[in-house]
Amino acid sequence: MNFDYSPKVKDLQARLLQFMDQHIYPNEARFFREIAENRAKGNAWVPTTIIEELKPKARAAGLWNLFLPHSPRAPEGLSNLEYAPLCEIMGRVPFAAEVFNCSAPDTGNMETLERYASEALKDQWLEPLLKGEFRSAFLMTEPEVASSDATNIQCRIERDGDEYVINGRKWWSSGAGDPRCAVYIVMGKSNPDAGRHEQQSMIVVPSNAKGVTVVRPLTVFGYDDAPHGHMEVLLENVRVPASNLLLGEGRGFEIAQGRLGPGRIHHCMRSIGSAERALELMCKRLNTRVAFGREIARQSVWQERVAEARCLIEQARLLTLKAAYMMDTVGNKVAKAEIAMIKIVAPNMACQVIDWAIQAHGGGGVSDDFPLAYAYAHQRTLRMADGPDEVHRNSLAKLELAKHLLNPREVEMPVTRGA
Repeated sequence: MNFDYSPKVKDLQARLLQFMDQHIYPNEARFFREIAENRAKGNAWVPTTIIEELKPKARAAGLWNLFLPHSPRAPEGLSNLEYAPLCEIMGRVPFAAEVFNCSAPDTGNMETLERYASEALKDQWLEPLLKGEFRSAFLMTEPEVASSDATNIQCRIERDGDEYVINGRKWWSSGAGDPRCAVYIVMGKSNPDAGRHEQQSMIVVPSNAKGVTVVRPLTVFGYDDAPHGHMEVLLENVRVPASNLLLGEGRGFEIAQGRLGPGRIHHCMRSIGSAERALELMCKRLNTRVAFGREIARQSVWQERVAEARCLIEQARLLTLKAAYMMDTVGNKVAKAEIAMIKIVAPNMACQVIDWAIQAHGGGGVSDDFPLAYAYAHQRTLRMADGPDEVHRNSLAKLELAKHLLNPREVEMPVTRGA
């Protein structure tokens, strides 16, 4: 494995870092100020002006749709390994990825449409998403069941002539609060009598379809993430053309596995960027604050934490690069152990590093004067999003145990020491 960045990636890195310095960091306060002003006017669910101003600049700079590999519709797309260091940079600021049309859940939805949709659906929904003309949401999780096991899903997708009828209640539907959200990809049960992993299907649903109701936004540690949002959505007798079904009936679980691999590793790449920024802020704070007669940075407990944070970040980055390399070379299915490992490691690592940074900032760390509280809320959520830690640990343990199953002869004739 060679993790050296190619000249192409180094060039993109330099341009992206310059863009962040010129356009993202200087406008970070403005982004949150716009949301606060909209909320004060009575409606926080309004797209920010600054994001819309920056998108054309990002596209003109050649920093657009970098996430989607091997697609004729997005020739600028990179491999997972090439994209990793760029996604990490975007992860340093919560809204940055959207500026480059590289934010969730749009990235996962675009990959899903690219892989599994008909050409007609790609023309209708994928092309405008690639152009950034509207946004999307992914509706999988449900309030009435443990959605960490996707086979529990109860939302029904039933055939009625040339249409499918959809009934169900979803929540944590990220992006569904954005007024620019024009399309959902919905996972539901099309055949409850089929095999456990053949009962589910995925279907494309326009967000303005009759019978769709956005019930409410859900908050994460008090943050509503407007105008993006994580919404509860009710689907009542929603009818869409049968041609909106992706891949075929009973293929939903298969699609989910294909969709979630890239989505998971993108989250992990951004987690590393978030942790890097937290460490940077922590070091600056420690170097400039004095307690008990000397700089806090000279106290051994903080030196230990800084050193440990650097080790944790580097370890997570290497594991992310390995997972990305394997996804590119042997495919997501073969790389499932590495994807599970990094999904466990990266958010936990980021939570720890950000927690130390919050502690270093004292009362300021839990306020909105610094980006740390918001970053922690997001990283803590990632320990559940796209599969909770426990599910990934369970899957990883099964893969590891399977390597060491005893064959019958070993069971019958154990090796023993002679007397």
